[in-house]
Amino acid sequence: MESFKKLGLSQDILKVLNELKFEKPTEIQEKAIPLAMAGKDIIGGSATGSGKTLAFASPIIEKLKPNGNVQALIMTPTRELAIQVAESIKQFSKNKRLNILPVYGGVSINEQIRKLHDTDILVGTPGRIQDHINRKTLRLNKVKFLVLDEVDRMFDMGFSRDVERIIDECPKDRQTMLFSATISASIDHLARKHTRNAVEVEVESYVDPTKLKQIYYDTPNNLKFSLLVHLLKDEKSNLVMVFCNTRRNVDFVEKNLKKNKINAVAIHGGLTQNRRSRIMKNFNNATTQVLICTDVAARGLDIPGVSHVYNYDLPSSSDDYIHRIGRTARAGKEGIAISILASRDYDNFSTITRNKSLKIERKELPRIERVGIETDFRSPRGSNRGRFDDRGRPGRGISNRSESPRSRPRRGEPQNTQNGFRGSRSGRTSSNRSQRNRSFNRPRR
Repeated sequence: MESFKKLGLSQDILKVLNELKFEKPTEIQEKAIPLAMAGKDIIGGSATGSGKTLAFASPIIEKLKPNGNVQALIMTPTRELAIQVAESIKQFSKNKRLNILPVYGGVSINEQIRKLHDTDILVGTPGRIQDHINRKTLRLNKVKFLVLDEVDRMFDMGFSRDVERIIDECPKDRQTMLFSATISASIDHLARKHTRNAVEVEVESYVDPTKLKQIYYDTPNNLKFSLLVHLLKDEKSNLVMVFCNTRRNVDFVEKNLKKNKINAVAIHGGLTQNRRSRIMKNFNNATTQVLICTDVAARGLDIPGVSHVYNYDLPSSSDDYIHRIGRTARAGKEGIAISILASRDYDNFSTITRNKSLKIERKELPRIERVGIETDFRSPRGSNRGRFDDRGRPGRGISNRSESPRSRPRRGEPQNTQNGFRGSRSGRTSSNRSQRNRSFNRPRR
């Protein structure tokens, strides 16, 4: 606790941190908390799970007194992150009498309106915050602290205009803290416009090879899903996260895993908030061990106990790849990140491997038993639409022909084999048409 005490935290917070078994500050906490406590505006570069919630919450908890007005506003890109941040601040401030309220879409707005009149700290998504402003149920003229968490993802999700409008509702005399995994030109513009003499705090983002093992398999298209099933059944794991690039693939993977007797749940933006909350609660409690998700749904969530991360679809950038694999190997524990490549993943994987800090080892394919899949779960009961037998003939209920939606290569795409990659003559894949003039570079073994 002595190291936290040196950062300027009071006994109230130090006592809570001791109860939560916080042993020493993370790098972002060590760098940002003294600046935040001194009232400085901050631009923080820090990835998910780095401990930034405590960094920006510390001055808010220390300096605010309950008065029935929204004095601190924290914006997050997703509902789950809003809930998580609000719960963390409630824990950190339990020796104070501050009222913290998360607001987000997908649930009734009336209950939020009822609680807003007695809220000191508001944590919410831009869309729902803007809804409250439009309804005149929320006034931000008493805000002393403004925090934007995961700014890059908010911009990726198209919230930039809402964010600007909301900031304009806040007093100019305030402390502003922006946190983002990557500092882009648009974020830099936002910071110059809405902060005063902000101090930049950068935390080195890297993957520790001593704790996190990264591997990939190059698999034929028609074995992609079968390999995932094989690995999930064969690997000894705690909590597992499987990433897909689209909601459609998330649903496809979840439903077919269940058909193969693997207890999996899916989370993405198409689900109701109550269902999303129930899924995350079950996953955090280890009631369910396999979570299938998109980047948007999982961004910012700090889930302890994740031992394996699977990339069923490869992301289009090394930053997103690092965000995904950073879900495991936390708090000094070991973890493994496994990428399953079919032909549609080649361009994205080539982009990822340009980041020389990433050391991803190629693994030979194990012997795999091909499993049955269904490609259309919206068909009426008894319908043969979208169903095939094991030779690809319609009418027998399962298909091994194409192991996820749109997984078969288009004309001119590479045909991958169990022995490695064969680059595309045209460089064109269905996963990244914008890179059609680049050929795939085979990674070194």
